[in-house]
Amino acid sequence: MPSGALNPLLKEVVFSDVNVSFTPHPVTGKLPVLKNADAVKRSVRNLILTNFGERPYEPLYGGNVRALLFENTDDPLLDSLIQSRIEAAIENFEPRAKVDRVVVDVKPDSNALVIKIRFTILNERFPVDLEVAIERVR
Repeated sequence: MPSGALNPLLKEVVFSDVNVSFTPHPVTGKLPVLKNADAVKRSVRNLILTNFGERPYEPLYGGNVRALLFENTDDPLLDSLIQSRIEAAIENFEPRAKVDRVVVDVKPDSNALVIKIRFTILNERFPVDLEVAIERVR
């Protein structure tokens, strides 16, 4: 095989998920599909926003982060608790991603959390950044 030629037996790994909006494409009428980094980012976001017990038959699925919005924000251990829950959830339930860093910014005045996650997707060179803001509605 000449150098520089592509091996026809090797396939590119493509991760894909259906977009949760379920609005069909205006021209084709097909559901939009998220691919690779967008699919994994959506999956990680959904994972950390899922509380324990919300998924049938998997009581420990999720990051249980929304449940911590009602905790005392003066607690110095709250950041590390949220960080460890997110890392454990991604490690246990999202095999396509490896967590590099999780930064939690608690905003007590607005009853909100801003979570910044940097992770690497399998078979990708560059890390992906995801920011999720969670607010208490009451």
